[in-house]
Amino acid sequence: MTGAPARGSGVRVLSYNVRSLRDDPAAVARVVRGIGPDLLLLQEVPRFWDWRVKRRRLARACRMEIAAGRRACGLAVLAAPGVRRVGREFHLLSPVPGLHRRGLAIAVVEVGGARLVAASTHLDLMDAPRLRHTREVLGHLERARDRYGAPVVLAGDINEEPGGPSWTMFTGTFQDAHAVAPDGGEPTFSARDPRRRIDAVFADPPVEVLACGVPPDPDGDHERATDHRPLRADLRLPAGS
Repeated sequence: MTGAPARGSGVRVLSYNVRSLRDDPAAVARVVRGIGPDLLLLQEVPRFWDWRVKRRRLARACRMEIAAGRRACGLAVLAAPGVRRVGREFHLLSPVPGLHRRGLAIAVVEVGGARLVAASTHLDLMDAPRLRHTREVLGHLERARDRYGAPVVLAGDINEEPGGPSWTMFTGTFQDAHAVAPDGGEPTFSARDPRRRIDAVFADPPVEVLACGVPPDPDGDHERATDHRPLRADLRLPAGS
């Protein structure tokens, strides 16, 4: 008689575009603390005046630590206590004249003994650069998956809705977590008038998606915090990853 298959470690991921903390940083921190993620995958973190101080202050207010990210591109990965970082990478995507530089922040972490490659990105509003950068992101993540021997979770502001060419390219490799296990709200933009799902959590096929969606907002902090709504995903990592 064989035993039940081994269950992996649970991990809560939160993707959040915080608009350079120009709105209400205290509300951002309240939203994050209320959700309680193990990993916070951020877009549009501060890049200019006192950017280091602002990032550290945000991490402290969220009761987390900075696991990956650089000044460029406004990307960061924050980790909760008990999540151990074992590696990190940052990749600038190819430049497009006249457009904001895009990138990919990667934190390699261990959660409950399981390893995960957690990545954050923010793609362009224009179709052609967004598709080109999608290909580059997939290449970087394929190499990271092989390098660290761990599944990948990618989160970010895709600036495109499901069915678009970049979104479809991502779902050729990853699971769209909300499509697999919808739980909570669907539109992520804008926080004031949510109509579009342009933020995503994508997970490698070995990762079990338990639930994904915009969590409830009983205190009305989503509108105060930033122009995007937070996207929460509860995942289970494969045992032995």
